[in-house]
Amino acid sequence: MERFVRSKMGMAGLTFFLLFAFSAATSEWIAPNDPYLVKLSLRNLPPGTQANDGSVHLLGTDFLGRDVLSRMFFGMRISLVVGMGAVFVGALIGVTLGVWAGYAGRWADAFVMRLADIQLSFPAILLAIAWIAFIGTSLVSVILIIALTSWVQYARVARGLTLSLREYPFVEGARAVGLSTVKILAKYILPNVLSPIIVVATLQLGRAVILESSLSFLGLGVQPPTASLGSMLADGRKYLDTAWWVATLPGLAIMFFVLSVNLLGDSLRDILDPRSTFHERAG
Repeated sequence: MERFVRSKMGMAGLTFFLLFAFSAATSEWIAPNDPYLVKLSLRNLPPGTQANDGSVHLLGTDFLGRDVLSRMFFGMRISLVVGMGAVFVGALIGVTLGVWAGYAGRWADAFVMRLADIQLSFPAILLAIAWIAFIGTSLVSVILIIALTSWVQYARVARGLTLSLREYPFVEGARAVGLSTVKILAKYILPNVLSPIIVVATLQLGRAVILESSLSFLGLGVQPPTASLGSMLADGRKYLDTAWWVATLPGLAIMFFVLSVNLLGDSLRDILDPRSTFHERAG
C-alpha cells in the first residue's frame, strides 16, 4: 500500500477509476434529468443551457432532447457492468484452463494451447459479430462474448506460472506427503498465480469497455433505449458539425476510463513484480 500511494500514476488511475465507478453505481440518484425523456423542443442544446421549462443541461442535449450528462451516467453503468462481468468470466475460464494445462502437462497442455491458438486466429470483433448474429443482443450475451475473446491472456499467464511453480520444492513436498491434486492447486498454485492475474484483469477491463463500446457503436451491443457510451457515439456522429458534444463527451469518458485502468494496471504490475524498478519510477 505504501508503494502504491507513492506512485503518482497509480493514484491518478485509481482516482479516475473510482470517480467512474461512483458515477456508474449512483447514476439513479445523481443524474440531473431523466436520461430517456424525449423533448424535441430541447434538441441539440449546447452545454450549460437552461431550458424554458427550468431544467439545466450541464453537458447539453442530443438530437432527441435527452440530457447528455444523465445518459452518460447510465452509459457508464452499462460499460462497468459489462467490463467487470467479462473480466470475471474470462479470468475464471482462462485461469482454470491455464492452471490445468500447466500442472497436468502433456496432452492437456497441448489441447489448451492449440485451443488458444485457434481463438487468437479469429479477430475479436468478427467473432463477437458472429456470436451476436446467432445468439442475439442482450447484456448477458455481450458479457459472454467479450469473456470468450479474452480468456487466452489469462490462460497463458496462468500456464506459464504453473509450469514453473510445479517444480518448486514446496509443491514437490506436497505431492510427496500425498496431498490430492485439487488441494495442491488450491493451496499452493493458485495463491501464487493470482497476483499477475490481477494485473492482467486490470488491463483487460479497459479492453472489455472498448469492445463493448465498439459493439454498441455498430448496433450490436445493448439495444435502445438503454443508454450506452458506444451508442451515444454512434448517434452523435451525424451532428459533429452542429452538436459536437453529443459524440465528443461520451468518447472522452471512454478514453479517460481506459486510461485510468491502464495506469492502475501498470502501477500494480510494478508493485507486484519483485524484479521491477518500481522504486526508481514511483516518483
